[in-house]
Amino acid sequence: MSNVKFKLNRSGVRELLKSEAMTDVCQKYASRALQRCGEGYEMERRSYPERTGYVVRPVTYQAKHDNLSNNTLEKAVRG
Repeated sequence: MSNVKFKLNRSGVRELLKSEAMTDVCQKYASRALQRCGEGYEMERRSYPERTGYVVRPVTYQAKHDNLSNNTLEKAVRG
């Protein structure tokens, strides 16, 4: 085994995580998960200081109950 050391360029990583290309990738995965979940779920764009992304979450009582009982979001992301 070799001992390889490297220093991470933090500003470069931050720039990558906030780029439009990364946002498009996140939107694609979130849209795919949202389609698999069904009714009562929504997708929302989130912007944080260090990154950007999307969240899929249940908004209705039925969707929340469905997610708790069946792990719908976890299955939708994995699928």
